[in-house]
Amino acid sequence: MALSRVSASGACNRFTTLSRSSSSSSSTTSALTRFGLETVLLAKQPILRSSPLTYRTMSTSPRLRSLNIDNVNPHVRKAEYAVRGELAVRSEEYRAQLASGKGKDLPFDNVISANIGNPQQLDQKPITFFRQVLSLLEYPPLLEKEDVLLNQLGYKKDVIERAKWLLEQVGSVGAYSASTGPQGIKESIAKFIEKRDGHPADPSSIYLSAGASSGVNTLLHVICAGPKTGVLVPIPQYPLYTATLSLLDATCVPYYLDEANAWSTSASSITSALTTAKEAGTDVRAIAIINPGNPTGASLSYEDVESVIDLAASEHLVILADEVYQTNVFIGKFHSFKAVLRDMQKKTPGKYDTVELVSLHSVSKGIVGECGHRGGYFELCGFDPEVVAQIYKFVSISLCAPVIGQCLVELMVNPPNEGEPSYDLYKSERDGIFAGLQSRATALHKAFQAMEGVECGPPQGSMYLFPTITLSQKAIEAAKKDGKTPDAFYAMKMLEATGVCVVPGAGFGQKEGTLHFRTTFLAPGTEWVEGLAKFHEGFMAEYR
Repeated sequence: MALSRVSASGACNRFTTLSRSSSSSSSTTSALTRFGLETVLLAKQPILRSSPLTYRTMSTSPRLRSLNIDNVNPHVRKAEYAVRGELAVRSEEYRAQLASGKGKDLPFDNVISANIGNPQQLDQKPITFFRQVLSLLEYPPLLEKEDVLLNQLGYKKDVIERAKWLLEQVGSVGAYSASTGPQGIKESIAKFIEKRDGHPADPSSIYLSAGASSGVNTLLHVICAGPKTGVLVPIPQYPLYTATLSLLDATCVPYYLDEANAWSTSASSITSALTTAKEAGTDVRAIAIINPGNPTGASLSYEDVESVIDLAASEHLVILADEVYQTNVFIGKFHSFKAVLRDMQKKTPGKYDTVELVSLHSVSKGIVGECGHRGGYFELCGFDPEVVAQIYKFVSISLCAPVIGQCLVELMVNPPNEGEPSYDLYKSERDGIFAGLQSRATALHKAFQAMEGVECGPPQGSMYLFPTITLSQKAIEAAKKDGKTPDAFYAMKMLEATGVCVVPGAGFGQKEGTLHFRTTFLAPGTEWVEGLAKFHEGFMAEYR
């Protein structure tokens, strides 16, 4: 039998049987096996191919590999997530070299992962109250040693009381919870939302999730119904949204933030993107808003939030309000979409009653920084009950979010209050973390402002800066020769010289003709900032 390979629509490859020998040996047993779009006749004897792109080879092994790069899900191939892309992989290689003692020739002695908002990897200390409660949840027999906890280990009475209460809610952190989360924890979240916004919150509309990312994944799965479904996404944006839309074979509808106006969100930019998408036949169903922004750090004014809600109401768009950085605001004040929506509903009865809003929050960011515990929640407002049932079904498929993460969400929304035993330490740690973030953001911004060809707006919030860089034609040509975009080329050279890993602006989307990179300001100290300035000066001189 002879086999040949043919192309299928430029994306998949299949093997097609061209001929079959009429004299098959009785010792040869063949089985017809189907792999996706591929059908191949398997035989014991090896089959040779002359094609250089050979992904399957016959051997004496009784089992062949089913998957190759051509037949895996094409939407997975298409998806990109620059935050953990090529530079992140290279930085981990450097980290491994340094750890093994083989990196003595590197021009740096440690790697700084400024590519991702991962506070505790960069030495942010966890909140004592949170971790003490979690320790008792993980090993409840410690509660039988209350005297030791109080008198020898520094635990406070409110730590012990909270741990006991949480154990009453979950039973055990090693057991599944209800799919949307324990009722008591959802009630704590509702009280937090009510206190923040000044409007009621319904615990039954709150869903615990494995971080905000899991919530986004759930909601986009329910919203998107094929390639003609569109979701408005801010550019630049956190690549979770574009990557998930690629996986779902849905359409990203980009609307551009205004860099000249502190990365503001304008209704006119959204309307323009919406009009273009509709003319192309896209069914635009939702709009994602990241507030404060990632990667820009920009915070929306009350009026900006109003204008987005008004547009969503007139265009029947679901609002996905990603508010995970709500406690990281340096300039102005955070305005939640839920609070503004309720204000608008009160001012104009009936007009905004059917606005569909999802608000997301997480323990990963803010002052908490507990990324690894994977805790978060989302709140639904204004959804059709039948759609809510589908969201519940989708969540139920994954059983529940990590229970220890759910407990951490409760601690985030219900920290020690003034007058309680743990309050003074909690307040000191919280204020210290916030002040440290703001101080480092200011220092990094000052350094960028002094660099040739770099412009950066003042830090407004979140934990990122997104400076724009202007590179020489010589640098651009060198990048092209190296097979990289200019910003990726610059970022790779930075990593190779300093050990600091950032993310090229192309990974978040940027206007044509502009170059950026995103960096966190989580790393302690100022030496690494000085190293960036020295690298930049040398880079600009080399490619002048």
